[in-house]
Amino acid sequence: MEGGGPSREEPTSWEDLYSVNLMPSELFLKFRKEIEGFRVGVNLEFYNNPSNEYLAKLVLKPLAPERRWKFICEPLHHEVRLLSKKIPVTKFLNLQVGIGHNFQLQATGWKWKLTTCWGGDGVSRIRNKTSLGLCPGVDFRFGWRADYVLPEITGAVGTGEPLFNMNSGRLQASLDRVEAIFSQ
Repeated sequence: MEGGGPSREEPTSWEDLYSVNLMPSELFLKFRKEIEGFRVGVNLEFYNNPSNEYLAKLVLKPLAPERRWKFICEPLHHEVRLLSKKIPVTKFLNLQVGIGHNFQLQATGWKWKLTTCWGGDGVSRIRNKTSLGLCPGVDFRFGWRADYVLPEITGAVGTGEPLFNMNSGRLQASLDRVEAIFSQ
């Protein structure tokens, strides 16, 4: 338990505690075609936050269930990358490794990242993708996020702290990405 410091002041309205943003900051249009055991894709990615940006990507990856890689080419940035599949390290932790080359800068390098759907800085975070099949060959995928602090009730006797204290918790949820996927 934390010692005798002053308790945090609660916001005065429910709007300060809970917010839901349904305006996505990313819109992806993905066109996919299966050719001889591979999936070839063209991704058009539009970002509107913090500035309007557009990316086009060509993606090639094997269709085999044990697929271990995918190849990405970004012609507008003169860049190619070879990424590993996300490798499970624990039940909720994944590792991904990639190597890339930028032809404009004449630079080759590699990256790695650890990812999870749980986590955050000081608050708990859930990140997830939800898919919805509209009809054969047309799918929508929604990337959403929820940052939350669970409600908490505390109390003390004889310590100088309040007998009863309640923190209402917080929730900030947002729809971050909408993907329209067209497969053939």
